[in-house]
Amino acid sequence: MDKIALVTGASSGVGKNAALTLAKAGYTVVGTGRRFNALQETADLADGNMHPIASDVTDEASIDALFAEINSKFGRLDVVFNNAGNNVPSTNFGDLTLEDWNTVISVNLSGAFLIANRAYRMMRDQSPQGGRIINNGSISAHVPRPGSAPYTASKHAITGLTRTISLDGRQHDICCGQVDIGNAASEMTARMGGGVPQADGSIKPEPTMDVQHVGDAVLHMANLPLDANILFMTVMSNSMPFVGRG
Repeated sequence: MDKIALVTGASSGVGKNAALTLAKAGYTVVGTGRRFNALQETADLADGNMHPIASDVTDEASIDALFAEINSKFGRLDVVFNNAGNNVPSTNFGDLTLEDWNTVISVNLSGAFLIANRAYRMMRDQSPQGGRIINNGSISAHVPRPGSAPYTASKHAITGLTRTISLDGRQHDICCGQVDIGNAASEMTARMGGGVPQADGSIKPEPTMDVQHVGDAVLHMANLPLDANILFMTVMSNSMPFVGRG
């Protein structure tokens, strides 16, 4: 296959699974995140098909260095899973601080912009031209959880980013799509078994799904030819409270 894929937030959870799934399928994966040792642990599971590079998506110089290294080592980039994200504890909107807001927006939106922007430039300027950017959205892009204003706003913004990149990328054979994930079992969702806030104010446990379903979805999107695109895909635990009432 000889295709190069970049996965952000590749040291744990959804990003780790996606990086390993792409590597197993034959992609050469660049896995990035802030913790090099954790990235190396992921790379050790990838049978030599993952190259760990530490970077910080909130630091423009760090991201420029990341892409310079990708260009130097591989000369091109075919797929990006724009996955890195964070959150703050559930907080009623009136009690949020600007620090809470910026903590989430700096990674989930500004960081996602930096990765997508530099990937777009590389895909536009390489020969042959083109590539695919897959943004990690969330079901929060459609419906919020109580006390989730920064996270929900960031994921709504990712939807707008996905649409505009998809439109602007047409002339350069750059596809952009979004995968919206609902309750994939990972470190971030471990607390759901013990109960999370519901719209009616109650605390209830929620079901999760195997994170491998997300990796398989990312691989399916990545494998599409550049004349086809999945603009939005929702992958969710079937029994979670997303559709319907309550």
